[in-house]
Amino acid sequence: MKFLSLRFGLFLFLFLIGSQLLVAQKLHSDNGDGTYTNPVIPADFPDPDVIRVDDTYYMVSTTMWVFPGVTVLQSKDLVNWEYCSNAVPRFDFSPCYNLDGCNRYGHGQWATSIKYNNGKFYLLFITLDEGGFICSADKAEGPWEIKMLPKGFYDPGLFFDDDDRVYVAHGYGTIRITELNHEFTAIGPDSLVFTGDIRGGLEGMHVYKINDFYYLYGTYGGVDGIQVALRSKNIYGPYEQKVVLEERTPGVNFGVHQGALIETQSGEWWTMLFVDNGPFGRMPNLQPVSWVDGWPMVGLDGKAVVTYRKPKVGNEYPVKDFPRSDEFDENTLGMQWGWNHNPDSTQWSLTEHPGVLRLKTAKVVTGLLEARNNLTQRPFTHYDQSIPSVATTKIEVANMKEGDVAGLGIFQEAYAFIAVKQVAGEKQLVMVNKGETIASVPLNEASTVYLRTIASNKTKLATFEYSYDNQSFDQLGNELTMAFSLKMFTGNKFCLFNYATKELGGYVDFDWFRVE
Repeated sequence: MKFLSLRFGLFLFLFLIGSQLLVAQKLHSDNGDGTYTNPVIPADFPDPDVIRVDDTYYMVSTTMWVFPGVTVLQSKDLVNWEYCSNAVPRFDFSPCYNLDGCNRYGHGQWATSIKYNNGKFYLLFITLDEGGFICSADKAEGPWEIKMLPKGFYDPGLFFDDDDRVYVAHGYGTIRITELNHEFTAIGPDSLVFTGDIRGGLEGMHVYKINDFYYLYGTYGGVDGIQVALRSKNIYGPYEQKVVLEERTPGVNFGVHQGALIETQSGEWWTMLFVDNGPFGRMPNLQPVSWVDGWPMVGLDGKAVVTYRKPKVGNEYPVKDFPRSDEFDENTLGMQWGWNHNPDSTQWSLTEHPGVLRLKTAKVVTGLLEARNNLTQRPFTHYDQSIPSVATTKIEVANMKEGDVAGLGIFQEAYAFIAVKQVAGEKQLVMVNKGETIASVPLNEASTVYLRTIASNKTKLATFEYSYDNQSFDQLGNELTMAFSLKMFTGNKFCLFNYATKELGGYVDFDWFRVE
């Protein structure tokens, strides 16, 4: 009996410790008890727009200069999301998207409007340099067709009225309505309907028609965003304005703003907004909506919720988690990956050596920001933010050329990485922080090395380590202080890269990439 009691006590102790670790390390919003916790996705999916088609919800977000891009997610309950498609595989409307003497950092696609009309999905977005674009598909999974428009609309809100007419709301500070034809070409003037009067920066309008009112749902943007609704019985106004949420509580909801109104199958109303949440980026935030005197008031008693009951959608659905690790065993990359600008498809492969990602040098450059085929992935923060994100990769480097640099990094304007560099015929491990080589050590004739980065959204610090056996790791160099720079306008990303500084012809093989 004493032995059984000790065994049971040990089992209970291990169970409790394991349960606490699972709670501390969970990476999804669903708490498994009918509630969820914000952010509803703990990663960089900003400027969300969400629609419901039958019993499925679709969200589109901003990906800027990363391709495949214009990421579409899907969900059955507004809490558990998964990848659906990357609507734009590459963007061939300027040589800058090939890093050909110029770039589109901080530019590219943003603030997309998603709509479903007469059996077809539509995505309307703008790039600041190239103008307006419309993507269309019969299924959200794609394939998507993309078309450049004669005119672009800033932060567009596409709207199909019930009389078959088409409009777009757009603007920054001053909001305008433009009528479009069914080819999405303007057939009317840009009619001024509202001028922001709380402060500058009114933007991000989405358009709805609810109970005979037209609603423009937008924000006075920024880290301290203010969410507002405008309403009128005429699409061209005049509009009255109501602040529906101005959240100033420090924490995960501070400044929550810009997104979509959604009605569930049960008639509940919700809104998907986002919060600027540190160096890992801008994260979707799900809030309940109550209609008060015809206004969609956000949150509960004027405050945004942190943990709250899940939406009533008529069914229970399993917890979903996004893929992060990749063994590179398939012939295609997982949808979590995106290239820095357009990739050179001739200089990378998953099939030349099955089971690895082969990155060849694509261009002679001076540094990482110019390098093509820099493969990136969003890090996810833990709900216990004291736990950092840890990414490790195994890299085989026998076939590098003089001046090649290949490794693992944290990618934003202020970037850092740990890499293998070939210098004077010898390979060395280097740690580079903001373009400056901080430390280097010989590779000791090894052809395989394990590289690791440990990044914390809470402390904003990232460190870099290496190992020869994937057991014992040594730190190299110093810490990167991560920042969310508007010159990039995306969250910091993990990245795998191989670039040439002297000559082309070298390559490396990434055996796997694993996030703990």
